[in-house]
Amino acid sequence: MSAATLEHVTETAGVVDAVRRAVRRRTILVVSLVLVVVVVVTAVALSIGDYMLSPDALWRTLWGGGARIESYVLFQVRAPRVAMALVAGGALGLAGALLQSLLGNPLASPDLLGISGGSGLVAVFALLVIGTTGPLLAIGAFAGGIAVAGLLLLAGRAQLDGGYRLILAGIGVSFLCAAAIDFLLVRAKVEQAQTALLWLTGSLSSTPWWQVVTVAAVFLASIPAIAVSARWLPIVQLGPSTASALGVRPGVVRVTTVIVAVLLTSVTCAFLGPISFIALCAPAIARPLLGHGAIGVGTSALVGSALLASADLIAQFGIPGLQVPVGVVTGALGAVFLLWLLATSKGRHL
Repeated sequence: MSAATLEHVTETAGVVDAVRRAVRRRTILVVSLVLVVVVVVTAVALSIGDYMLSPDALWRTLWGGGARIESYVLFQVRAPRVAMALVAGGALGLAGALLQSLLGNPLASPDLLGISGGSGLVAVFALLVIGTTGPLLAIGAFAGGIAVAGLLLLAGRAQLDGGYRLILAGIGVSFLCAAAIDFLLVRAKVEQAQTALLWLTGSLSSTPWWQVVTVAAVFLASIPAIAVSARWLPIVQLGPSTASALGVRPGVVRVTTVIVAVLLTSVTCAFLGPISFIALCAPAIARPLLGHGAIGVGTSALVGSALLASADLIAQFGIPGLQVPVGVVTGALGAVFLLWLLATSKGRHL
């Protein structure tokens, strides 16, 4: 190797190393800032309500030194709700990041692909017709979501347009599921229909600890598959031929990614109802913050946690004297975000 070539290689390696350090610094900065937001929102959510907790009282109660009523309010009323918002928001943000990276489309999310609709349809059927609740409801929701995902994968095997036809097909499936849900609601008794309607809106109220533990356990169990998907998805995005030449099996990566996204979506859907737009917005916020074209799975999860916890605060205290389901807030904020996305340069090619 000549001296000039060696010098060129050394310079290139130095540039690559500098870029890596810059990307690493920005990632650490972004993650730290989002973590600060999550901590602040969590502290506020644990403190305010009909029974206010000062910062001193909150800190004291967290470490077991509070009065009995303070411990009850914190650990039995507020903490499960906040914990579910953080876990479920993280799961939805992660599911959205995986699907958007798989299809290379910022509009790909469980909401628009019909996965949430399929989970919701089976769950409502289980609630109104079979009378199923608890873990069996989660299993039914997963079955409905995976059925829709499988149908879309089969329909889109030959798609070459970045997933746009797949998204249109998903929107059609969503309308079909919504029509079937409306039929079930019309045929149900008034009390049952009210329960199902509240579930369909999406709510974090009356969340017990066992539901939080269930969603968290599914989330943790999915981490190995998430790590595999996040590692190989950038290579799959280069195309099937390139990915195969590099030793990656695109079909396995696609199936793994879809199963993980459906599992995370359906388990949150089973307990909270179909919380809309978190899976769409979280990755769209995380990617520009990172700024280097990465999938941003972890950052999307943190942003999803911050979004859902913040939305729940707005749902509880945004209108004085009136609490609304968190799904109303996420739907309103998500619709505004989607319109902004379509109106800016990010959506000109959609």
